[in-house]
Amino acid sequence: MELSISTEIILVLCLIIIVLFILWRRAAIKHADVLFSKNSLSSKYGKMTEQFMPFLKDYPYEPENFRFIGTPVDGIQFEDNKIIFIEFKSSNSQLTARQKQIAELVWQKRVEFEEHRIE
Repeated sequence: MELSISTEIILVLCLIIIVLFILWRRAAIKHADVLFSKNSLSSKYGKMTEQFMPFLKDYPYEPENFRFIGTPVDGIQFEDNKIIFIEFKSSNSQLTARQKQIAELVWQKRVEFEEHRIE
C-alpha cells in the first residue's frame, strides 16, 4: 500500500504534535512540582520565622510572656493588664477568614475564661 506525499506529511505532523504534547505535559508536571516545592518552602520558612518574631528588637512586649500556638493565630501575649492574640504577617500577606473571625470576636468582647476540672 503506497501512501501519497500529503498523507505522509499529515502522519509526520500528527507524530510531531503527539511528541510535542507529551513534552509539554512533562514540562507542566515538572513546573507544578517546582511551584509546590517553592510554596512548601515558603510556608516552612514562614512558620519558622514566626517563632522568632517575639525576640526581634522591634517586638513591643516581653518575649518571655509570648506563647506560640501556631494556628489559628501565631501566639498569645500575656501582659499584666491584658492578653493579646498575635498574628505575624510579612509584606502584603492577609489574615485568613478564620483569623478575621477571631479578631472580630475579640473586638466584640466575646472572649471568656473557663475552668474545667477533671475528677
